Amino acid sequence: MEPLRRGYLSALSANIMWGVFPLYFRALRPAGAVEVLAHRIVWSLISVAVLLTVLSRWKTLKALVKDGKRLAGIAAAAVFIAVNWGVYIFAVDTDHVVEASLGYFINPLFVILLGVLVLRERLRRLQWVALGVGLVAVVVLSVDNGRLPWIALTLAGSFGTYSLIKKRLGLPAGEGLFLESAVLTLPALAFLAWLASRHQETFGTVSTWHTIMLAGSGLLTAVPLLLFAEAANRVPLSGLGILQYLTPTLQLLLGVLVFHEPMPPVRLAGFAVVWCALAIFTADAIRHTHKRRAAAVKEPATAVREAV
Repeated sequence: MEPLRRGYLSALSANIMWGVFPLYFRALRPAGAVEVLAHRIVWSLISVAVLLTVLSRWKTLKALVKDGKRLAGIAAAAVFIAVNWGVYIFAVDTDHVVEASLGYFINPLFVILLGVLVLRERLRRLQWVALGVGLVAVVVLSVDNGRLPWIALTLAGSFGTYSLIKKRLGLPAGEGLFLESAVLTLPALAFLAWLASRHQETFGTVSTWHTIMLAGSGLLTAVPLLLFAEAANRVPLSGLGILQYLTPTLQLLLGVLVFHEPMPPVRLAGFAVVWCALAIFTADAIRHTHKRRAAAVKEPATAVREAV
């Protein structure tokens, strides 16, 4: 299989897996959100350790451990991804899958905002328009809910900040996930021990299948992340960006069609405004990419003519 096709297949697989996560986490009831999060952390560490062993990549990990500055960044990234995982699991467990999907729809817009506030990037005109339209969507959805859509905003904010930290660290996917999980494992184990002391744990007490699924949450975390990392090395950024909309789309469909969460007209209007913002954002990104490619092709041609 040619590299580009393999990359698209990897990206498609990763986004489909992320999109159907609500089915998996809903099946973990009666485990609470924090217990599921703790197991996800512990079993992610174990799953990635096995993968690193199979791929013989412990040398890279040892080099990272010696870098104190990077370790501090990894610890910060671990906190934000733990918040993201925890709020997402809570959203699924409390029948807020539709609002969770909104968080991942507005995530690209939040990343743009971070670029302005943190990296001091200058936005193009259409990017400002997309941000403004996205803000209108948040206002509309707040009016519909009678409150700020805090689940969506927390998911977008935590994952956007996590992505910014990861971009600055430039870590390989497997090694990065292992170290993040390692930072969180002691608190996770402490919580699980506390649950066991109160005889409130569900691991090993509900059913064999429930126990297997809790343990499988680690592999469920690692596999799509590694698939996406492979895709990122093979697929153009514009292609990756468009495919990432598949995840919240599947989550939205599950929330409405499978879990029967309400979608009143005002909420639908809010989502429609978000989709307009994303359409503007995507169109601008594609146009900008084409311009850069055209300029890159034109420069060598100009240099050749000048040399002649």
